[in-house]
Amino acid sequence: MVDKLTAVKGMNDILPPESARWEWLEAIVRDLMGLYAYRNVRTPILEHTALFVRGIGEVTDIVEKEMYAFEDRSDKHGQAEHLAMRPENTAGVVRAVIEHNMLYEGPKRLWYTGPMFRREKPQRGRYRQFHQIGAEALGFAGPDVDAELILLAAALWKRIGLTDVRLELNSLGQPAERASHRAQLIAHFEQHADKLDEDGKRRLHSNPLRILDTKNPAMKAVVDSAPRLIDFLGADSLAHFDGLKAILDTNGVAYTVNHRLVRGLDYYNLSVFEFVTDRLGAQGTVCAGGRYDDLISQMGGKPAPAVGWALGIERVLALLEEEGAAVPAPVPDVYAVVPAAAAMPVALQVLQQLRACGVSVQMHAATAEGLSSFKSQFKKADASGAAFALVFGADELARGEVIVKSLRDGSGAQVARPLHAVATWATTLQSPAPNQ
Repeated sequence: MVDKLTAVKGMNDILPPESARWEWLEAIVRDLMGLYAYRNVRTPILEHTALFVRGIGEVTDIVEKEMYAFEDRSDKHGQAEHLAMRPENTAGVVRAVIEHNMLYEGPKRLWYTGPMFRREKPQRGRYRQFHQIGAEALGFAGPDVDAELILLAAALWKRIGLTDVRLELNSLGQPAERASHRAQLIAHFEQHADKLDEDGKRRLHSNPLRILDTKNPAMKAVVDSAPRLIDFLGADSLAHFDGLKAILDTNGVAYTVNHRLVRGLDYYNLSVFEFVTDRLGAQGTVCAGGRYDDLISQMGGKPAPAVGWALGIERVLALLEEEGAAVPAPVPDVYAVVPAAAAMPVALQVLQQLRACGVSVQMHAATAEGLSSFKSQFKKADASGAAFALVFGADELARGEVIVKSLRDGSGAQVARPLHAVATWATTLQSPAPNQ
């Protein structure tokens, strides 16, 4: 007996009807990005490992423990490339912007969607292959674009009916300000080294800011008493943060300032933000981002400011399900009942004309046992969710007609329609598009 093959742990198939939820969300995102004038960018899944080491930070958990990195086969010169499956996509977008000189003509607003990969312990809302939607604004320096991105995310929550998320903000200031804070932070934690867990001790001198992001309740007191970064910020950094808050206040976007919010990637400065929830357990971050003004120059490009965010598709859909929010399920407008194989040529011709008019049609097709009975086909028509059944009976076809039978209004009304003028009655079969 041949062993059954299964998917790699933490890398999941997305099957109907669940895939329809993904398509629904992606369609809303695509429309919303267009309203905000963000243009789609698509980057490779495989990149050089050095891109993420330089872009994300060598001492981050992603690079140290989670990244899928490998040595590719040697080329004809005996040289092997070190490649990685992207664990996030900001670095890839920045690489593409630099490589193709995209900022030469001015700033750009870009968005992306696709799979990312991290070798983590699979759990709800966190998988080894997961999917993100992200938006990046490159070349803009002011807090107005930081606010625009937050408003864009807030508009998405409203459109999809997501209510149980809250916005948290912080400012990481500039590198010099962070350096002053870092020195004080290390001194504070050294004085309380006995209170640090293993992760805290490991990060003490390499990335002490990340200790503030600990989820260990035993470290809460020592973290809460640590020096606050905001107290080290200069006038320009504070003005940027105040400008962001003022725009959000004017637009009625509620938020809290979380002084422990630091984000997990090294490239952030100034504004950082997260939309979080309590409904998904430990994986409470739904959408996160911030400003990364130095990343473009760190990766070899001409210095330019930038800001962006990314959301986890799995987490958003899980949260919608947790909240009981309605997600439209796609159903055909019409189910075609074809009692006899002899009717198939004409039936398919009519259905093609309907589809050309924008009518969604599901045709009953023969299985290995042949066509189902008339009664069985009607049961499947009803189960499909279609509003109408088209019945291609022999008598009707002989008269040049097809029967349109209502399935949803309880009347069971039916009317004969001419086969020679399908376009004239096709629109009577269409359902309103979702979210209209």
